[in-house]
Amino acid sequence: MSPTASPIEDFLVAIDQAWTGGPGPKIRLRVLGSAALMLQADYVRGTKDSDVLETADLTPEIKTQLLALAGKETALATTHHMYLDIVPRGLPFLPMVPAWHPLAALSQKLTHFEVEVLGVVDTVTSKLKRFSANDQADIKAMVERDLVEHSVLVERFVSAVDRFSGDARAEDLPLYVAHLHRIEREVFIVPESAIELPDWI
Repeated sequence: MSPTASPIEDFLVAIDQAWTGGPGPKIRLRVLGSAALMLQADYVRGTKDSDVLETADLTPEIKTQLLALAGKETALATTHHMYLDIVPRGLPFLPMVPAWHPLAALSQKLTHFEVEVLGVVDTVTSKLKRFSANDQADIKAMVERDLVEHSVLVERFVSAVDRFSGDARAEDLPLYVAHLHRIEREVFIVPESAIELPDWI
């Protein structure tokens, strides 16, 4: 993390300062999406959301309080020009065992929360699902900063494919493979990887 706090760090500190949930163990917040990249890399892109992956620590009561405090159209969201969103556990396209990294320096500033971020490669993997223009810009920026090794990305992508292969979500996997191939051709400038999908797709 850089010596100068990022807008996302400022937002998380503001949430912590405004939290009225009472005493108790620190609540773990797992950040993903572009916010995770900006908390780990020398990278800044305008973003309107700071995604938090749903965990066992986020009980329905805590989720309700967080969204009331920092969700869309709240005072904190207006002040900091971003909002907090709660992402359902099964939604992101992630490897079997996602790589989460604690941000100890940031967590030390917080009284009520401890922050973990999804690793850069796993975040890039997750962005091959939606693959919006912003997702593509994020992926390219991480590759250009030498933070994503091609072979590691393919390995994590295959793990995410395996995770999604057992249910209805598998129907979308050919599209995600096409997204990976585009990144391989246009960003890594390497041949497309052979990705094995379930026979029934």
